[in-house]
Amino acid sequence: MSAEGELLAARRRKLSELREAGIDPFPHAFAGVQAVADLKAAHEQLEPGADTDVRARVAGRLTARREAGKMAFLDVTDRSGRLQLWLKLDVLGEEAFERALSLDLGDIAGAEGRVVRTRRGELSLLVDAVTVLAKSLRPPPDKFHGVTDTETRFRQRELDLLANEESRALFVARARIVSAVRRHLDDAGFVEVETPVLQPIYGGAAARPFTTHFNALDQTMYLRIATELYLKRCIVGGLERVYELGKDFRNEGLSPKHNPEFTMLEFYEAYADYHDMAERCEQVVAAAAAAAGYAGDIDFTPPWTRKTLACAIEEATGVAVFEHRTLEALGDAMRARGLEVPEHEATWARMVDHLLSRYVEPHLIQPTFLMDYPVELSPFAKRHRSEEGLVERFEAFAGGMEIANAFTELNDPDDQRARFEEQRAAAGAGDEEAHPFDEPYLAALEQGMPPTGGIGIGIDRLTMLLTGRTTIREVILFPALRET
Repeated sequence: MSAEGELLAARRRKLSELREAGIDPFPHAFAGVQAVADLKAAHEQLEPGADTDVRARVAGRLTARREAGKMAFLDVTDRSGRLQLWLKLDVLGEEAFERALSLDLGDIAGAEGRVVRTRRGELSLLVDAVTVLAKSLRPPPDKFHGVTDTETRFRQRELDLLANEESRALFVARARIVSAVRRHLDDAGFVEVETPVLQPIYGGAAARPFTTHFNALDQTMYLRIATELYLKRCIVGGLERVYELGKDFRNEGLSPKHNPEFTMLEFYEAYADYHDMAERCEQVVAAAAAAAGYAGDIDFTPPWTRKTLACAIEEATGVAVFEHRTLEALGDAMRARGLEVPEHEATWARMVDHLLSRYVEPHLIQPTFLMDYPVELSPFAKRHRSEEGLVERFEAFAGGMEIANAFTELNDPDDQRARFEEQRAAAGAGDEEAHPFDEPYLAALEQGMPPTGGIGIGIDRLTMLLTGRTTIREVILFPALRET
């Protein structure tokens, strides 16, 4: 038998011994548990060698053991921290003492006793009862080396969380970011709503959807690629400030910045435009940074830098994109400056997007809004009030990546219908990411949608930024992975 097999067999034997002794190794509950951090905070002034009459109950995973004759010390760790359990033979009695010592690292145990501080200054629980709460049948990861293999960390995130305190802290920070975002919008009078994840017509972005079949209706359905169109229908219905924080799905490739299932915040505000959305974006991200305890080199303090998309591309490449309004002309201008001209880009708008992603985005480290995009890239944005061929749209960048996308929303149903027709033509020409024609959405717009600003902020990317991670898989608990 292998060494691993022997370890597993030994743990199985101990499981059997517990049951034979009439002890349930998986009891239903353990009431009255106090968090380790709270217990420590309440007794931080206790002097070395001090005893108390304060009784407490703690529970968690056993992470260390030290034996010293008729005494032993076990470390129990919960989400908030580690506490030393002080076991004494004359307090527990021989049977309970030996049973406690037979516990394996990784077992989940409860303990109760008096709060004391040892002569060496360690706050401890002098226990008079230890209860097995869940027998661990597999050994825990090496506590000194943690789980360092990337594939293991992502495929078995529970091991990563068990072994790596930094990983636990990361996902606590993510939760604080989400809470801060919600709190900020709630305080600003926004209403959180839920829209369908399973949709008969996908829309709100340029992306390929995941397709499924609804058996009861014998109908093809799609996992949503965005929440935008349903949220704007809420605006039409009189919910003048709405947001949704939830999952979107795009049937695309994997990369350090892309996961097919991701978390997106979208919010919409009646009587606002993209300038208002820029201010909201600054406020939301600043609140999230404060909640995450961000202390990096990026300054999220409003106001952020603002420049036009065309200006940013020209500064980076020397190409004035709006002076070269055909694919051929733009390609020639790029070649003249020695720039990469990808052969697969089939439209002028896609080539502009390539210039942005290749030559501009990676260098936008401090928070920056790029304003005023070509209408060809923005089927849901309102035409610019003063610049022909542009729409009122910005994308927000920080840390060399896009974190938000916002519009003054298109609320003219006739203009929207024309844009849908253009997208339908693009689909007919082979564009797999062209937006489908959405008649129900047009019907909603025809009811009348007030002037509206809207924005989407990627929560995963924002978490990457605020926790210093370089890949999206780090900040998603269970990212998409290829089957082994």
